[in-house]
Amino acid sequence: MTEQTGAIEAGVALERRKSTGLWGDAFRRLIRNRLAIVGGLFVIFLALTAAIGPMVTPFEYFDQHTQEVISNNNRPLTPMQQVEGLDHVHILGTDNLGRDMLSRLMDGARISMMVALVVQAVVLFIGIPVGAAAAWFGGRIDTFLMRITDVVYAYPDLLFIILLGVAFRETFFGKALDGLLLVFIAIGLTSWVTMARLVRGQLLSLKETEFVEAAKAIGVSDRRIVTRHLLPNALGPIIVAVTLGIPTAILAEATLAFIGIGVQAPRASWGSLVADGQAYLRSFPHMVLFPAIAIALALISFTFLGDGLRDALDPKLKGKQ
Repeated sequence: MTEQTGAIEAGVALERRKSTGLWGDAFRRLIRNRLAIVGGLFVIFLALTAAIGPMVTPFEYFDQHTQEVISNNNRPLTPMQQVEGLDHVHILGTDNLGRDMLSRLMDGARISMMVALVVQAVVLFIGIPVGAAAAWFGGRIDTFLMRITDVVYAYPDLLFIILLGVAFRETFFGKALDGLLLVFIAIGLTSWVTMARLVRGQLLSLKETEFVEAAKAIGVSDRRIVTRHLLPNALGPIIVAVTLGIPTAILAEATLAFIGIGVQAPRASWGSLVADGQAYLRSFPHMVLFPAIAIALALISFTFLGDGLRDALDPKLKGKQ
């Protein structure tokens, strides 16, 4: 009786597992990955900081507390330093102009999250149609689109972004959104090639399947087959590619800001914070240390989350969990 009950319970558990489908199994695998969960929690914290952080800080990121710096012998304030005659402290100190470091780090988080989301939107907008058209139509269209992709892929990304930034920096286009519009487009135009190749490969492996042949036989249009049948089946790898592409975009933006291209003062990109503080590295390391730690944690968190999603959405692992 006990063995029969155990067999029934095992069968019920198996049926429940089957009923959850791919996404249910993927979610279970994801929550078992501790590094992915840690990365995801920090990503959520970063998003909340970017969304509401600048609204709750006691100081604006552009406010210059020059009198406090003068009272400190024209030196930046260190973290939690109490200035005589004042009833408040700057938790993470100030920079050389008396601007609160915590507020500027939060503004930098907002810039990084904006770059991450908008750049990936540009990547999806260009990469998915190019990859889908190349895979579906094949022939000369495939050859033409892939040669364009190869040319863009072969050109150095950072060099192209720098050239574009220098060429349009003083124009209306370069100054829009405090210079962020140029950053969005420059990074997005060099990042879509990986997405295009991924989508093309996924759709090539799916276009000869039976359900696609059945859709053709009943007269379903090409556009509907691609958008309703092929792309949804390639959604897992696309999600992983987007997640792993975010740290690349954040690092590219920080690099541009470090060399003086992209976001314009007084906006506080993490890269520009590192550049501003490098002259004070020995005497006031907090000006470099905090933004550098923020960059590192953001990159590591998105990488952990992307790796976890890749493992969770891999169909080959479905039978092993």
